[in-house]
Amino acid sequence: MSSQAFYSQRGKHEVLREYFGFNSFRPNQELVIDTLNRGGNVLAVMPTGSGKSLCYQIPALMNAGLTVVVSPLIALMRDQVSALKMAGACAETVNSSIEPSARRGVWDRLNNGSLKILYLSPEYLMTDMVLDALDKQDLTLIAVDEAHCISQWGPAFRPDYAELAKLHKRYPETPILATTATADEVTRTDILKRLFSGNAVVHVQGFDRPNIKLSAAPKDGSNRQLLKFLESHQDNTGIVYCLTRKKTETVSDFLQSQGYRTLTYHAGMDSEARDQNQGIFMTEPAVVMVATNAFGMGIDKSDIRFVLHADMPGSIESYYQEIGRAGRDGRFSEAHILFGLDDIRMRRMFIEQEGSDQDRERREYQRLNAFIGYCETPTCRRRALLAYFGEQMDGCENCDNCLFPVKLEDGTEYARMALSAIVRTRQRYGAMHIADVLMGKQTKKVLTACHDKIPTFGVGKDLPEQEWRAVLRQLVSSGFLTQNISGFGELQVTETGKSLLRGIGLFKYRKPAKSSRQSKTQREKRLLTENSLSSDDLLLLGRLKELRLRLAKEKQVPAFVIFHDKSLEIMAQKRPKTRVEFSRINGVGAAKLQAYADVFLAEIEQY
Repeated sequence: MSSQAFYSQRGKHEVLREYFGFNSFRPNQELVIDTLNRGGNVLAVMPTGSGKSLCYQIPALMNAGLTVVVSPLIALMRDQVSALKMAGACAETVNSSIEPSARRGVWDRLNNGSLKILYLSPEYLMTDMVLDALDKQDLTLIAVDEAHCISQWGPAFRPDYAELAKLHKRYPETPILATTATADEVTRTDILKRLFSGNAVVHVQGFDRPNIKLSAAPKDGSNRQLLKFLESHQDNTGIVYCLTRKKTETVSDFLQSQGYRTLTYHAGMDSEARDQNQGIFMTEPAVVMVATNAFGMGIDKSDIRFVLHADMPGSIESYYQEIGRAGRDGRFSEAHILFGLDDIRMRRMFIEQEGSDQDRERREYQRLNAFIGYCETPTCRRRALLAYFGEQMDGCENCDNCLFPVKLEDGTEYARMALSAIVRTRQRYGAMHIADVLMGKQTKKVLTACHDKIPTFGVGKDLPEQEWRAVLRQLVSSGFLTQNISGFGELQVTETGKSLLRGIGLFKYRKPAKSSRQSKTQREKRLLTENSLSSDDLLLLGRLKELRLRLAKEKQVPAFVIFHDKSLEIMAQKRPKTRVEFSRINGVGAAKLQAYADVFLAEIEQY
């Protein structure tokens, strides 16, 4: 179809209100929708919980023709389709879990023009049979969800996603939207090249999730640290991530023995058990899911209060995506990491065993090193996290280092030694080589480059190698150095670093493998979203959640498909008495008004 034929039948605000029950868009949603409606391609990088799905669902429901959504997980597609149907939209999915007769029914609806949105996996979409069928349709939009999976430089690369690069050539007049919450600049550039041949508008909304408190600690009795963290979350839903399948079982058993209700999720379980545990997690309160990173993509549960990494993730991108599952309702949540030298060894072993080409292996090492720097940073964690994605900010007052500053050593002299060595070696080398130069090691690489002749050779002999590496990582995380992830991890001096080298400013660092223990009497300062619900409102909210859970179980859908927590909170506070008043609640569209107004109004009236 031509871009000129991509016309709007209904206004975007009308569709937003009728189907989804909202009166206004969130930041950047309209920019993306308007670009697509003009026939343009878009790469949208938006934080978890910012409403990426509406960016393609609204155009799909505004305009004539079919929208195809590419999604990586069957469970994710199933939940999205359930939510759309509940909202009154004509949506379906075709995947390997669907019976042949049901699959034929979907294709019949597609061919008679009654289907608006079709969810497909990349493997299924890129078959000749499906592509030939789509050639006969009025295909008005293609949306690629979790688009970071297409990038060979992203930590979640999936070869099946790479095939999607053929879509823009096969359907050159059909707008394509790629959405992700997790893409650094290198990954964004790769997505842009592969999926769009460079022809797309890029919207980067920002990566900050200010309601999530960030913290990290070296491992020092992991079970004790787990229990200490969970003390303040005994009635909360949360996720504990572990590095291995075996550890998920061990940690789950331990937490159960301490009175917590836990479930496990990893790729070694059969799919029925995984689906059952995910269903319980999505619909029932105060459940702790102990899982590998196989769990979580597409999880739309608004009241996850914490994400605890019992082992260190492999990259900042993976970490950011995993902690993004917490606090989608905007309320105070926590993301905590326990890390140790054994984690680093295991992560490096995983990289070596992956069997990737040298370029990918090199980039994975640089990503791991960047994350180690994040764990060790002595300054604001949020600033270090956002700097990785190319954003700048001042202190956040909602991370452990801002709330409880650690005792730091004055490392200004060491920093100037390191900065000088980097400048004198022309900013072409990584941390290991710079440390060798500073310690006066006569390695083959040092001698070949004649770096044993420069003035900074051996000036740091008094500092052990482990500490030099910590100094260099913390110079990166504090903004004095940057690391060229798209190259060979070369350390390069920033403007702030140049000022330090000229004698302006100070550098303080945290010595490696030493944790700063907080006093037992010290209370954490928390950023809490204002909660205007009275105790009476909260009692009603509990009853509304019980009603929602019963309805969700009857329909075999996640609870959020019925109503999100925020909608129930407004009901508990406003206490609508009529269908007109009920229709004004955020999240109540026309279909949900028809299906649920009477039963929820009755519950409110009875209370």
